[in-house]
Amino acid sequence: MLHARRLYHFLAIANAGSITGAAEQLSVTQPALTRSLKQLEELLEVELVERTPSGIILTPAGKILARRAKLMNLEYQHAMAEVTEWTQGVRGHLNIAAGPAWILQILPSVMAEYYRQYPDIRVSLSAGGFDSQLERLLSGEVDAVCGALDFPAHAELVKEPLTRLRHTVVGRRKHPLVSKEIIEPEDLAQYSWVILSDDHISSGRIGAYFVANGLEPPHVVMETNAMGALAVVRRTDHLTTFASVARPTLEALGLSIIDHKGTLWDFEAGITYLKSSTPTPALNGFRSVLRSQIVDS
Repeated sequence: MLHARRLYHFLAIANAGSITGAAEQLSVTQPALTRSLKQLEELLEVELVERTPSGIILTPAGKILARRAKLMNLEYQHAMAEVTEWTQGVRGHLNIAAGPAWILQILPSVMAEYYRQYPDIRVSLSAGGFDSQLERLLSGEVDAVCGALDFPAHAELVKEPLTRLRHTVVGRRKHPLVSKEIIEPEDLAQYSWVILSDDHISSGRIGAYFVANGLEPPHVVMETNAMGALAVVRRTDHLTTFASVARPTLEALGLSIIDHKGTLWDFEAGITYLKSSTPTPALNGFRSVLRSQIVDS
């Protein structure tokens, strides 16, 4: 318990950026908090913070401990929430972040089956840029991410492949390129593009396609989220990219997939979750339904 209290104190200092601010938040004296920090540093035999005129900054060791302590604190909060939900008749909470094609096309049927099998699980499903989704996963804010798996391996993450997806070019239904029989990379380069913000993998693949064909990366006129990109493209001659698996939904929105020479982006996709965190029954159930709906169907 003493170690847990010291970790709790250290996490408050890391979050506040100063001992004074942390002491006020915790309603303890500054000397008591300073003493707790010193005891933790002596226990670990390493300095965790550096004092500066504007407050404190974490040392490399402090950054590692703060990240782990945040995960421990989140696990504790999740445990308390699950116990409370259980006593109130709810059987758990699942937080999933997913890419645009997953939310629009893949997950609706998956979630319908999941709800049929696990009616007492409350699900939070969120979108967002891929970069921020991974950050939220590593911080423990979400239980898993459904999306691309072609990012560098990470010691703390487990990648579970489920399918392959192919990104292609998307434009409005009456876009000038839709009626063109053979579309070259040069044709695509003549138009401005709308790309996803906070998603360096997707934007990098677009640029790589043009560079591989001896062209400069396309002119990007806007960075936004997936629905914003589709809304803008539907009303202009701008282009964007989307997984071809979402063709039915895209066509229902008044958009068309523009078939072109070459491959814009073909990649392995699936679910990613933390290696260091024991999967909850809610997450294991989701993985099972996801696999049965995608791989075994």
